[in-house]
Amino acid sequence: MEQKNKLTFAKLAERFSYGCGDFGCNIIYTAMSAFLMFYYSDYAGVNTLAVGTIMLVSRVFDGVSDIIMGIIVDRTKSRFGKARPWLLRMCIPFAISGILLFSVPAGMSETAKLVYVFVTYNLTSTVIYTAINVPYSSLNALMTQDPYERSVLSIFRNVLATCGTLLINLVTLPLVRAFGDNASAWTKAFVVLGFLAVAAFLINFAGTKERVKPASAGEGETQNVPVKEGILALFQNKYWIMMTGVLALFFLYYAINGGTTVYYAKEVLGDADLVGTINGIYNAIQIIGMFLIAKLVKKYGKRNVFSIGLILAAVGMLILEFGGGSMPVIVVTSLIRGIGNACGGATMWAMVSDTIDYGEWKTGYRTEGLVNSACSFGYKIGNGVGSALLGLILEIGGYVGTASVQTASAVTAIRVCFVWIPIGVFAACFLILRFYHLDDEFEGIIDDLKKRAVDSK
Repeated sequence: MEQKNKLTFAKLAERFSYGCGDFGCNIIYTAMSAFLMFYYSDYAGVNTLAVGTIMLVSRVFDGVSDIIMGIIVDRTKSRFGKARPWLLRMCIPFAISGILLFSVPAGMSETAKLVYVFVTYNLTSTVIYTAINVPYSSLNALMTQDPYERSVLSIFRNVLATCGTLLINLVTLPLVRAFGDNASAWTKAFVVLGFLAVAAFLINFAGTKERVKPASAGEGETQNVPVKEGILALFQNKYWIMMTGVLALFFLYYAINGGTTVYYAKEVLGDADLVGTINGIYNAIQIIGMFLIAKLVKKYGKRNVFSIGLILAAVGMLILEFGGGSMPVIVVTSLIRGIGNACGGATMWAMVSDTIDYGEWKTGYRTEGLVNSACSFGYKIGNGVGSALLGLILEIGGYVGTASVQTASAVTAIRVCFVWIPIGVFAACFLILRFYHLDDEFEGIIDDLKKRAVDSK
């Protein structure tokens, strides 16, 4: 009995350690999604359309770096495994890049500021975030092949990611005000948050273990997949294509909705500080919901739970838009949207890991790094398009960061970004998932892979 308890504690500790990786990632990712455009427009004095264009163009470089990093992960050989070494190597550069992102020099000309934004944005997103997030995303499939355990790991990942998001949404503006509520205050705030990100990645590195090997590899061996063959294998994997599309759309939603929340709170609801209330309730219920959803995932499958979440998220958006903006409405809609997003958070990354096993079963190649890097490319493209759309629509609507009162067209632009584009994304994701049947096929695929592993010895 004592040994069983020790094993249970060890498993719980590893799940928590795994989740800490996305806690660290989200400290910078959420800041980029929720506050970066606001910082650029209202504190650094940079044109939103130009920034949105930079973010979109940067995704081309980002996509190349994702694929390169995926190949690097698949070819990494160390006593720590394929993915974990990169968590240790990149955690400090990750924190420094986040600080630089929110440190646009005040005395620069408009052109010089845009150059600084381009360089630091690409340093953070294209290089350093990629170098730590692609290995982290690969780790789930390297830790276990058990579908339920993958779902539980995905839940811990998203619970801790949501904690990171909640932290950023709750403390960023208060920290900025505490440090003087000016441009340099943002730099100081992210020095504090950077230390927290480093600690999270160190826990992630120290508390996890890689166990899964390719079915075709012998004891102690790794599988070296030619780059061309690995890329061709991706496009024979229909479920990977579906999940890449879903992730691209979902992260477009994250970028445009998350980036508009502070604008929506300020200009539509009348109080910028309501961003903490909206996101606080939304993230808190998401954390609670993901633990409760684990049993639903086991009973109904990942796809069906994800689909239900999309419907709930859309309903929550509609109630917020037409409910009048009172505090009870904000609370109710944040609860509904939180539950909806918990359904996606509890399933999407486990679904991506499942496509790795499907790809190995179909093509013979197991490429955790390449699969996750290509998915990362997809969702970063979605994120870039979302950021560019946000900047473009705010510019078309006539939003002016320094204006005391915004025009009706600017407020409409904010509503379109916060409510209507996300609803369109939810509908598109729901449609794609109608063609996803891997939940029903997965058990047979794993059994077949185990037989191949025995035959290869």
